[in-house]
Amino acid sequence: MLRTLLLFHICRHNLGTNVHGFQGEEQIETTVEDFLDHSPHFTTTQGMYDVEEVADDDDDWQMVQAKGNQFVVNGQPFYVNGFNTYWLMVFAADQSTRGKVSELFQQASSVGLTVCRTWAFNDGQWRALQKSPSVYDEEVFKALDFVVSEAKKYKIRLILSLVNNWNAYGGKAQYVKWGNASGLNLTSDDEFFSHPALRSYYKSHVKAVLNRVNTFTNITYKNDPTIFAWELMNEPRCTSDPSGDTLQSWIAEMAAYVKSLDAKHMVEIGLEGFYGPSAPARTQFNPNSYATQVGTDFIRNHQALGVDFASVHIYADSWISPTISDAHLEFTKSWMEAHIEDAEKYLGMPVIFSEFGVSRKDPGYNSSYRDTLINTVYKTLLNSTKKGGSGAGSLLWQLFPDGTDYMDDGYAIVLAKSPSTSNLISLHSTRVAIFNSRCSWKCRWGCRKKNSLEKFLYRDDL
Repeated sequence: MLRTLLLFHICRHNLGTNVHGFQGEEQIETTVEDFLDHSPHFTTTQGMYDVEEVADDDDDWQMVQAKGNQFVVNGQPFYVNGFNTYWLMVFAADQSTRGKVSELFQQASSVGLTVCRTWAFNDGQWRALQKSPSVYDEEVFKALDFVVSEAKKYKIRLILSLVNNWNAYGGKAQYVKWGNASGLNLTSDDEFFSHPALRSYYKSHVKAVLNRVNTFTNITYKNDPTIFAWELMNEPRCTSDPSGDTLQSWIAEMAAYVKSLDAKHMVEIGLEGFYGPSAPARTQFNPNSYATQVGTDFIRNHQALGVDFASVHIYADSWISPTISDAHLEFTKSWMEAHIEDAEKYLGMPVIFSEFGVSRKDPGYNSSYRDTLINTVYKTLLNSTKKGGSGAGSLLWQLFPDGTDYMDDGYAIVLAKSPSTSNLISLHSTRVAIFNSRCSWKCRWGCRKKNSLEKFLYRDDL
């Protein structure tokens, strides 16, 4: 069992924003049981996570579960600070780029990130995982095996998404093409959700992934604690049925199907979080009127049996206006608070803000604004966390290693090139780690020290 000495340098009067070196008179020292057994060793004298070679103790590497409105692992809370990098499998399929996967996990681990969301699909495209229904490229599957095994080395857990709503990497459109190639007469990509043959194709893919035996670890995916959760689909929308009934039927069937194959792992839908017809009073929080018409329904969708936690995305620059403004920050805060409230009042489950970011291509963009946006997300989550609320974590869109700029959609964060952002991420990881370890603390704090800790946890750092 991992034991770590947690040493915090906390200022009485002034906590600096640079997490590389807190300076102050007061030092708080405590031994923490099992501190961060899900991540590498932690060095708070620098305020950063340092990756060290640690003994791999599978007894400590357990499934994360949802319990009420929190995630838990090994009997402790598991608040998430994480990231997206969708293309890991494709990079791992090529020996010339495979090293970038390891590099990314090492860098993410060094700033305390603990969950990565990535694609477990590539349908009918270049370097496809699924070349045609139930026909797989074994070399690409081995690449996904590598991603899972490498994530575990760096104590990073994975949310694996199983299909795309959009055309990138195949998506529902590819399933419709396969259906038509087999003799069906399909006229809409949304028939992915309703046609029995396409539902069957999707279920076969789910079964293939969940029952996959990793060629690096010899662990079946459905038994591997490295996998944090299964995501049914990236950003599902069914605009042909704004009532939401079609998508609701698909979610209910597929969540139950995943659970029938794998009762151990959590399941989430992959929704953007738009409110629909079941909650007309909440549609005021949608970013625009169109969001009500895309066939999704945040509260109703997440009430489907088998769904363990809620997912929400945040893209003010796509949904409201591309030009950067303070209105984007105000929307981000109100959007988050509304979904945290709903997760508590109506769903009784955690919520992860599983994509958020801002593009460098947006008019008025600068790195200071990006840091402000990230800080807004982190601060809103901490406000929930300190009250025991449903705000369970967030995943940046998206983290890249150096030398992968040609894959950048404008949102990429390269830690080595973004010191202020890297520091902000690391500081939030430190705070999250404190919450995750609090129930194991054996010492008693004096009032003054408690106040110092509170300042460290909740201070606005920009």
